[in-house]
Amino acid sequence: MPSIPIRIAPSPPTPAPTENPLPHILHTPSGLALLEIQGTVHFPAPTDSSQPSTQIGKLVFPHYNLDINDPSDTKWMKRVYMYIGKGQRMTGECKKLANPIAVLRKKVSEDGEEDVDMGGMAGEGEGVKEEELEIVEVVRYKVVFSARPEPITGVTEVS
Repeated sequence: MPSIPIRIAPSPPTPAPTENPLPHILHTPSGLALLEIQGTVHFPAPTDSSQPSTQIGKLVFPHYNLDINDPSDTKWMKRVYMYIGKGQRMTGECKKLANPIAVLRKKVSEDGEEDVDMGGMAGEGEGVKEEELEIVEVVRYKVVFSARPEPITGVTEVS
């Protein structure tokens, strides 16, 4: 039966507050989160094709204040806004996942070494690239936007 080793990724250096070490996953004050959206979202058109991603909007946690809130205080999770472009706002809340979800990244090992001897012939598989999975992060929360997006007017784009 084929198997793929799974390893825990080394912790990345602590990023600056404005950086996001994993841009493809939602980063919140409590860590990484999934985004659950109801309705149709009209994303803005990409501005520059040389950038690998397009900013679609901004998440705002109006009740979160690092200076005031205790790290164990979760009252700030009750209200989250997501502004999309110039014309839509979604209201939601952070919820803890019943079962945390691991984020995996495929990694190719070039040494061909195995942790367990599978009884193969000596020299078999040397120099072969072996796939491994690496646990990058564990997601424990999701941001749920259960209502449809609200149209907003007279507001400049949130950046």
